Amino acid sequence: MYSHVAVHRSIIMADNQQQNGSDTVDKAAVEVAQMALESKPEPAAKEPASPAPSGSDPAAKKEANGTTPKSATPVSAAAFREQFKAFSKFGDTKSDGKHLTLSQSDKWMKQAKVIDKKITTTDTGIHFKKLKSMKLSFEDYNKFLEDLAKTKKIELDEIKGKLANCGAPGIHNATPGKAAETVARLTDTSRYTGSSKQRFDETGKGKGIAGRKDLPDGSGYVTGYGHKNTYDKTH
Repeated sequence: MYSHVAVHRSIIMADNQQQNGSDTVDKAAVEVAQMALESKPEPAAKEPASPAPSGSDPAAKKEANGTTPKSATPVSAAAFREQFKAFSKFGDTKSDGKHLTLSQSDKWMKQAKVIDKKITTTDTGIHFKKLKSMKLSFEDYNKFLEDLAKTKKIELDEIKGKLANCGAPGIHNATPGKAAETVARLTDTSRYTGSSKQRFDETGKGKGIAGRKDLPDGSGYVTGYGHKNTYDKTH
């Protein structure tokens, strides 16, 4: 901006001197203008954009944090078949282990926690009856699971994985409730009152019939006498 102003001023001064009849041009003004033009900076070349750091890439972040979704672990076909055989005999001693009823299937799914809020016994009953048989073979049971998983929009391998790893029939991993605490509280003799308290001694041992009935005292002392058996010791 300043270079253009200096050139413009030098030109105006030269024109004024020529109009006044002066053939001498102000050399200082021309030199200033030339210096201003020569010192004009050239436009800086644009630097190439640096690549974004690897940490800003969402995919890189997922891989670094280990959040990249992994493929589902394949279910052991042998373990699943063994579980099918075991539950097909559950509650039926005459079963050959080759067919499974709806009741046995529901017990299996309940133990494996497949039946929950999303899959109910109503759902299993509807899809089981689609195959029009009271008992399903291993191949038909796989078709039943495929149809159920597709309808409920659940991964088939997830269902089979739970069924294969739920343990032997009848084994439940139930958490203990408050029954033990309740029993301990109700059987604590130190908390008993009234007639119930009279049935136990200080150690919590029951007194038997003496704690339930008032037995006659044949010692000769009146009831409630505090110095029983002390006469012979003082005389």
